[in-house]
Parts: sequence; C-alpha cells; structure tokens
Amino acid sequence: MSIQVTMCELEDQPKDLIKVTYEKLSTDEVAESVKSPSCGAVSMFIGTTRNHFEGKKVVRLEYEAYIPMAEAEIKKICRGIRNRWPAIHHINIHHRLGLVNVTEASVIIAISGPHRNESLEAVKYCIDTLKATVPIWKKEIYDNEEYIWKENKECQWAKNN
Repeated sequence: MSIQVTMCELEDQPKDLIKVTYEKLSTDEVAESVKSPSCGAVSMFIGTTRNHFEGKKVVRLEYEAYIPMAEAEIKKICRGIRNRWPAIHHINIHHRLGLVNVTEASVIIAISGPHRNESLEAVKYCIDTLKATVPIWKKEIYDNEEYIWKENKECQWAKNN
C-alpha cells in the first residue's frame, strides 16, 4: 500500500508566522496567510491606535523592541497555543515598531482552525499573553507633543513593581 501526498497537502502544513517590523501592517496579507482548505475558521485581532486616552488627544504611538527577544517570546506564545488547542492550523502574529498614527494597526493576529471556538479562544489568549510577556514598549504621544511611556496592566514586570 502506498500513500500519496499531494503538493497542496505539503504546502498546507501548520505554520507559525511572526513579523516584528517597522513597515505598515497589512490585514489582508495576514488573513490570507492563514487560510487553509482544512479550516472552517479564520479568527483575527487588529489592534489600532485610538485618538484619545483619559481625556488627552493622542496623535500617534511609538513602539520599541529588541526584535530577537520579542520574536523569541512570540514563538513561546505560538507553542502555548498549539499545546492548548492542538487543532489550530496556522498562526500569524505581526507587530509594528516605530511610529504608528491614529487608526493604523499596531498588531495583527490571525489564527485558523477547523472550528471557530478554538480559533477565537486562541486569538484572545494570544493578544493577552503578548501584552503580558513580550518586551515591546509603547510611547503615547499627545497633541501638545507631551508623551508618556505606557505599561500594559497585563505586563508581568509591571505587576512586580
């Protein structure tokens, strides 16, 4: 008995895609990258810059990171997702660095799986864990050019202070 594997099946092996970049993020690119004929769900989270925070007018955000360390932590999140939800197929996590204007995406997460529940739960876990563990720092810049470095309340090192 022989088993035939088509090229399509080989190309559709589960994959983890990670990008930490200074380039603008593309929702379409991230969504397309996780589509699979074996999956009935693609779930996404898109985090964008809002124009206000606690009564102050926000004009942009600025993100900084040591990219190799950030990517290593994001890989751990992917492993965590695969351990918790083994049916998850593709994972794609893009995070922007540098200046991010109002309405632009700072983070895009897309996860595909056979059913919506697993992919939706995995997306929530992904963004919550990313904010708590990945060393990416955010500066919020206001219309008067004042700024503040922000800590995520989920962030582990902020909880220890």
